[in-house]
Amino acid sequence: MAQKPLRLLACGDVEGKFDILFNRVQAIQKKSGNFDLLLCVGNFFGSTQDAEWEEYKTGIKKAPIQTYVLGANNQETVKYFQDADGCELAENITYLGRKGIFTGSSGLQIVYLSGTESLNEPVPGYSFSPKDVSSLRMMLCTTSQFKGVDILLTSPWPKCVGNFGNSSGEVDTKKCGSALVSSLATGLKPRYHFAALEKTYYERLPYRNHIILQENAQHATRFIALANVGNPEKKKYLYAFSIVPMKLMDAAELVKQPPDVTENPYRKSGQEASIGKQILAPEESACQFFFDLNEKQGRKRSSTGRDSKSSPHPKQPRKPPQPPGPCWFCLASPEVEKHLVVNIGTHCYLALAKGGLSDDHVLILPIGHYQSVVELSAEVVEEVEKYKATLRRFFKSRGKWCVVFERNYKSHHLQLQVIPVPISCSTTDDIKDAFITQAQEQQIELLEIPEHSDIKQIAQPGAAYFYVELDTGEKLFHRIKKNFPLQFGREVLASEAILNVPDKSDWRQCQISKEDEETLARRFRKDFEPYDFTLDD
Repeated sequence: MAQKPLRLLACGDVEGKFDILFNRVQAIQKKSGNFDLLLCVGNFFGSTQDAEWEEYKTGIKKAPIQTYVLGANNQETVKYFQDADGCELAENITYLGRKGIFTGSSGLQIVYLSGTESLNEPVPGYSFSPKDVSSLRMMLCTTSQFKGVDILLTSPWPKCVGNFGNSSGEVDTKKCGSALVSSLATGLKPRYHFAALEKTYYERLPYRNHIILQENAQHATRFIALANVGNPEKKKYLYAFSIVPMKLMDAAELVKQPPDVTENPYRKSGQEASIGKQILAPEESACQFFFDLNEKQGRKRSSTGRDSKSSPHPKQPRKPPQPPGPCWFCLASPEVEKHLVVNIGTHCYLALAKGGLSDDHVLILPIGHYQSVVELSAEVVEEVEKYKATLRRFFKSRGKWCVVFERNYKSHHLQLQVIPVPISCSTTDDIKDAFITQAQEQQIELLEIPEHSDIKQIAQPGAAYFYVELDTGEKLFHRIKKNFPLQFGREVLASEAILNVPDKSDWRQCQISKEDEETLARRFRKDFEPYDFTLDD
């Protein structure tokens, strides 16, 4: 027999307008039948006018439904919440507490966090700290059986919740909201997340909690922000929904993806992926979706190549695997044509391509011997990303797009091809279409993967693949199963649709003398120097 869903109501800032709220609830229940619970987020009490509340506190009036509320968001209303662990405020009205987990008799799991974000110590009575968020995550997220919670209640919006989603109206989600709440939502994976305080209604498109092609499907999250009770603009402040506790649901039914599901909004960039980084549990760092490119920016690199501000007990970097024989691209190898090298970092270097499609066609290569991006250690990946970002800025200043591709097939050392394309020749859509069209013509399945996905989470070490990344962040991926045309990437970019140099699709037809190569390398080094992040300050 199927589990009967619970019928719940969620409400935004009440601000002391108890009669308006409870009269509205009564009208809804009269029309649609009784609901099981009312969950209130935001400011339950107003700063003044206690007369209405006294009638509920003394029992003259009674809430028509079991009501659970969050705590104070300002100093004026702290006085109403005497017990930090939660208590009954009036008949049918219960304060949940500063933070915790409420599990109903049905198995419904509600995680709540009262107050607004504070990074200062001591934390005011109306705020939560990184430690509060960390303890909530540790309560739940450290077990292998943890899959998520049914409902998350916070007063502030999570920062960046609008990324990849529908418009949040006048609220700028990149500036508004709490980064700690974003971190909490990322870890807890609530099926529903309610918030308030911004005096507007915003129902975000549902977002996924798994990385496609890499992780098993998980349930989606729905974020709903509610307006204030009785607002003159008649913005929605009550939200009705039905829910079966996830513990009682069939696994296949739970993970069904809504047709309008989007990417996870908290995984937009390296910077935003480290939202709330100070409160992440240690084991979470290994599964971060993005790399933090800001951690070491601005630090000087000593002549030894080590960070000048390293800790007293630096973690020893993983030693890269050694090549089975001579390698043309290991920097220490005598086979490397060092006159083509134009920049050297700590873990990677730049070199002009042999027989390049253009004079400034360059390669990003690891100094040590790695076969593909998916085999790189974290510190090498960090520098690869810095080189990519720097080259994009460099080429943009010269009126060019930057196309990056990797062919991990019949190659022993990673070569990230970086080819500039004049903006006057093609748009990024033209470049993307050219790759897709030629792939279709050659019966190559070229998939568009999530914009901010990590290739490591799609391909395993040892797997053969072809991968393209555009300036827009759009990415195309092909898993090579049998044969693959070795010059595919060059052929697309050399085609009439892009660079219009079809005779250069084979690098062997583009070789020039060593003297000319040295001239091009000197020119590139000089032009690139203002962008060189490897130089000491």
